[in-house]
Amino acid sequence: MDKIIEYMLAEDEGFGDITSDAVVEEGKVVDAAIKSKDEGILAGIDIVRELFEEYGVKVLFWIKEGSKISKGDVLISLRGDARTILLLERTALNLVMRMSGVATAANHYVELVGDCDVRVAGTRKTSPALAKFDKYALKVGGADTHRFSLDDMVLIKDNHIATCDGPLDALLRAKKHVSFSKKIEIEVETLGDAIDCVKNGADIVMLDNMGPKEVKEVIDNLENLNIRQNSLIEVSGGITDETILDYANLGVDIISIGALTHSSRSLNFSLGFDES
Repeated sequence: MDKIIEYMLAEDEGFGDITSDAVVEEGKVVDAAIKSKDEGILAGIDIVRELFEEYGVKVLFWIKEGSKISKGDVLISLRGDARTILLLERTALNLVMRMSGVATAANHYVELVGDCDVRVAGTRKTSPALAKFDKYALKVGGADTHRFSLDDMVLIKDNHIATCDGPLDALLRAKKHVSFSKKIEIEVETLGDAIDCVKNGADIVMLDNMGPKEVKEVIDNLENLNIRQNSLIEVSGGITDETILDYANLGVDIISIGALTHSSRSLNFSLGFDES
């Protein structure tokens, strides 16, 4: 994460902040604050605090990570070299605004299913190079991060299955070649494949793009066969805040939602100098 932030700063600075160098007196010390123009869940403020402190800017106050925030709230107050604060401003704001947007979206979905025994999770549909920041924000918002990277666990998807003789063949290949220490999840699209994979020891079976009626049919059949407890059942694909309860009430274990990271709206924050 530090290397990514370093790159962000270098990309933004280019060969130097010619505006600040031309306008702002060298060595001028100012008080500044980042304020919210939105409401939601704050995420990334600890990263931003460490960024400012690393560059010699004193942090006077900051709101706790994961706090609920409202329009007008001061999120962090600063004192330091004006040119330095301006150099860090855009990178700091971009990070904390995006991360707070992801955390807010995650918290919204988590609260919708708060009365159900189900876990809301993100996916790997993150912005390039921002995966760790997005995953951190999911956690702040109360959601599960799911896989961080490809080596986290086995997740057999449609393109993997396309190279095999169906889902069961792919599952058995994984069980043969993968360490016992790694969980194995497989994506299925039919009732028959779901039953086969649960019977044959998949740790997690993902019901991909199934409607609530199809999911209920799978759950009912697994219970009737007395194998429901053998695997965690995850649902994914096109689930919205209007439909999430339809799935949660069926007794699934995990609901994964790519939109938490690929479509969440960044919150709106601004950094301003104290004019006094």
